[in-house]
Amino acid sequence: MNSITPLVKVNLRPSDCADGSMFGRGVAELCRRVDSSGSLNKAAKTMGMAYSKAWRIVKRTEESLGVQLLERDGAHGSTLTPEGKHLLRAYSALEDELSVYAAQRFQELLQEIQD
Repeated sequence: MNSITPLVKVNLRPSDCADGSMFGRGVAELCRRVDSSGSLNKAAKTMGMAYSKAWRIVKRTEESLGVQLLERDGAHGSTLTPEGKHLLRAYSALEDELSVYAAQRFQELLQEIQD
């Protein structure tokens, strides 16, 4: 059973939103790729996604969270806003910390149940 590990998925949403997530793994990955490529179009293509779909996802997320994630410069591409970078860093850190905790706790629980 040592080869089994939990997969933690973190989703963020406004506190007044009762359904669905607005910022999760997909949006985070899209933001990471925009940050590295400087382009929403390039980021979408590397994820096998149409630019129009990526645009809708980002727009919906921005509207839902009330945070502008991307600074768009027309044909010159896109960059993460300072708020977008801050949210992405916080999301990534939380996901990493929870994954480590979940793996440790899972092993502890397996041990407790075995005893």
